[in-house]
Amino acid sequence: MTSIEWTDATWNPFAGCSVISPGCTNCYAMRMAARIERMKPDLAQYQGLTKQTRAGPVWTGKIGLADHSKLTEPLRRRKPQRIFVNSMSDLFHETIPDHWIDEIFAVMALSRQHTFQILTKRADLMREYLTMPLVHENVSYAGAHMAEDAVDRIADTPWPLPNVWLGVSVEDQQRANERIPSLLATPAAVRWISAEPLLGRIDLDEAWLKSPRLDWVVVGGESGPNARPMHPHWVRRLRNQCVTSGVPFFFKQWGAYRARHACTEELGSAETRIEVAENGDWVPYRRRVSRDDQQMIDRFSTEMIRTKPGEKARSLDGRVWEEFPKAKERMP
Repeated sequence: MTSIEWTDATWNPFAGCSVISPGCTNCYAMRMAARIERMKPDLAQYQGLTKQTRAGPVWTGKIGLADHSKLTEPLRRRKPQRIFVNSMSDLFHETIPDHWIDEIFAVMALSRQHTFQILTKRADLMREYLTMPLVHENVSYAGAHMAEDAVDRIADTPWPLPNVWLGVSVEDQQRANERIPSLLATPAAVRWISAEPLLGRIDLDEAWLKSPRLDWVVVGGESGPNARPMHPHWVRRLRNQCVTSGVPFFFKQWGAYRARHACTEELGSAETRIEVAENGDWVPYRRRVSRDDQQMIDRFSTEMIRTKPGEKARSLDGRVWEEFPKAKERMP
């Protein structure tokens, strides 16, 4: 089970990662890995994955491999599920060898009852791996020990695998420009993006919404300690682009700060409110209202409210958006 709204379960054959862009700064997986290492010192997979800093735990770049039973776990799950692959790592991390990835794809090929959802910040490495000559054959042989007829079953499976959705994480326009073109150049049944944490305005290039195009867009704000607010305009812009282009849109959460539901909503104390600028800068409400500076007032013109502990703020303009893509047998 998992609390991630767009999936049913997580699967972590390995754990660990490295910080490579602003979206990594407050990564939930870093905090979780540090907590697991502290609470379960005998679990070798999580030892040494993070180091403590003034800002909290930070990835060391080490990758911890789970035991073989974790690798083959999806084969034993009979009930169809959406499975998020490597929620505690990045499948295409620079230090992960191809033969490890071959085994992951072999398990997915042999688990056709499931839908596997992959996210990476290393779109170029994903494209390189999935466009390698003989990658399908390599995956077939990697699964040879998993079942008697595994090699033949995998070889007979369509490629790209129809039950695998490939996605990239994009937190702002720069990262979208860097990662989405490589995603669209990668063979996949479904291509998607997760704009979480959304840290800036993203305009989806018109070419990204044509064929081959993005099949799914997930958006969410940042949560946890030191979370950065997500401007409501950024979310609505992505939602509107998806609706216009017919791309399924999933709004995961507002995160630590949410928009007001209506102009008549009770605002609460000043300590729970912030003022946000279009570029993502923000100030506490008290600071904004205490200055006789019209330029500052105009700039920080959008008011947001801190979500309450345990609150899952998921409504956008009065609606919960939970659209999913339809898988296709093949895509170029």
